[in-house]
Amino acid sequence: MAKARALDRRRKSIRSIRKITRTMELISTAKFRKAMDRALAASAYTKRIMALVGHLTTAGAEVKHPLLEVHEPMSKAVLLVISANRGLCGGYNSSILRHGVSQFKLLQGALPEVRLEVAGKRGISAFRFRKYDLAERFTNFEDKPTFADVDVLARRYLEWYQSGQLDRLDVVYTKFESLGRQYATAETLLPLARLDDEERHSAAAVHYEFLPSAASIVDEVVPASFKVKLFKCFLDAAVSEQIARRVAMKNATENAEGMIGSLSIAYNRARQGQITGELLEIIGGAEALNK
Repeated sequence: MAKARALDRRRKSIRSIRKITRTMELISTAKFRKAMDRALAASAYTKRIMALVGHLTTAGAEVKHPLLEVHEPMSKAVLLVISANRGLCGGYNSSILRHGVSQFKLLQGALPEVRLEVAGKRGISAFRFRKYDLAERFTNFEDKPTFADVDVLARRYLEWYQSGQLDRLDVVYTKFESLGRQYATAETLLPLARLDDEERHSAAAVHYEFLPSAASIVDEVVPASFKVKLFKCFLDAAVSEQIARRVAMKNATENAEGMIGSLSIAYNRARQGQITGELLEIIGGAEALNK
C-alpha cells in the first residue's frame, strides 16, 4: 500500500504543478500579444524616423549635430545589458548573459574605459555572481516598459555623449523579428553617424525645404531618433521575454502531463497488484479455515 500511496501523492503534486504552469502559460500568452503589438508599432516608427534622419543628413544641406559626430579617438564606452526581472523563461536570460559577457570583453579589449550597466534582476545577479563591477542597476523596467522611464535613461546618455563623457553606447538585448524568431544581439546606438545602405539610397532622391532651418529640425529629430531606438530595444526585450516564458511553460505543462500519464499507469499496476495480493490472502485464509 505504501508504494501506491507514494505514487498517488506524487501524481497529485505534479497535477498541482501542471495547473501552475498552465496558468503561467495563459498569462504569458495574453501579455506577449499586447507586447508584440507595441513592438511592431514601435518598429515601424523607428524605421521611419531613422530614414528621416538619413534623408536630412544626405539632403545636400550642411546638417550637423553632436550625436552624428564620431569621437576620435574613442576611449569611454557604456555597455547596457537588458535582461529580465524574473526567471522561468527558458534560456532567455542565459543567452543575454553570454552575449553581454562577450561584448563586454570585446569593448574592454578595444577601449580603455568601459562602464557596465545592467537592467533586470536576473542579469544583475548573474554578473554579480561572476564578480563583475556594475556601474548602474535598473530594476524598474518590467514586462511593460514605458517611454517615460526610458526617456530618463536616454537623456542621461545624450548628455554624456554631448559633453564628452561617453564615446560609444552598446546595448545587448533580445531582438524581436517575428513570433518564431528572437535572438540575442548587440547594437551600437551611439554615435548615430552610421546609416543603413537602404536609408542612404532612398535619401538620394529626396529633396527638402527646411523651415525655419535645417539645424532646428535636426536638433529635434536626431535626439528623438535615439530615444525611439533605445525604447525599441526595451520593447523587443519585453515581448521576447514573454514569448520565451510562454514556450517554457507550455513545455513544462506538456512534460507534466506526460509524467502524470506514466505515474497513473504505475499507480494502477501497483494498486492492481495490491488488490490481487489481498484477494490471495483472503482465499488462503478461507481455505485454511475449511481444513
